Amino acid sequence: MKKIIYGLLIIVSFFVVIGCNSKTSDINNKQENNLNEVNKEVKVIINGNEYIIDLEDNDTVKEFINLLPQEYTMNELNGNEKYVYMNNSIKTNSYNPKHIEKGDVMLYGDNCLVIFYESFDTSYSYTKIGHINNLPDLGEGNIKIKFEK
Repeated sequence: MKKIIYGLLIIVSFFVVIGCNSKTSDINNKQENNLNEVNKEVKVIINGNEYIIDLEDNDTVKEFINLLPQEYTMNELNGNEKYVYMNNSIKTNSYNPKHIEKGDVMLYGDNCLVIFYESFDTSYSYTKIGHINNLPDLGEGNIKIKFEK
């Protein structure tokens, strides 16, 4: 009789352990998926107007998102872009796109964030972060900008 009871206890214990591991595994998988998911867009507020950046899926974007929210004063350059040197360096995978589209958001080097408000050809290399649709001409001078998740 003792052997039967011990046998049943071992079998019940086995199923309890498997059930717990299965639930733990499901929880771990959900957490891992949430960590690996990249936001597809980020809100950007430029001089009080709200826009959305459609993000690329790369390591640069993942690191950029981890820095948010951030608020900057971006400087004017060349009548076609606004830039700011961020306090943090992030991973890059730069390439020469040959052509920049109005609304492109890029990283120059490992810490210079650039928003292009005019299209043009380029010989410089950037890492693409994303694109802002319907971006207006940002005009002369510096702008206040805020990035939010």
